[in-house]
Amino acid sequence: MYSQIYYLLRSRADGQYVSARPNPDSVQSFLLLFSEDFEALSYLNKHASDMADRFSVESISGSQLKGILQRWGFTGIAMVKDSTGPVMEFMEVS
Repeated sequence: MYSQIYYLLRSRADGQYVSARPNPDSVQSFLLLFSEDFEALSYLNKHASDMADRFSVESISGSQLKGILQRWGFTGIAMVKDSTGPVMEFMEVS
């Protein structure tokens, strides 16, 4: 996991990462991760095509992941398995 490259979506306006909240009544948010850059772009085109130009795709290594989760206060990650669905696998990180 540490040597793998992951792709994130980041707002160009304020630098915030795109996250998922599986329970809207909870404050827990999970950082969206994609295994390929084209999957992140596909996700944007499918679910936010009118706003796609407001986001950029950023690559990170697995070793950087924990730092980002801690710095931004994410509960864990939401690994996107199918960007057109979307189908996500949620994992809490402690």
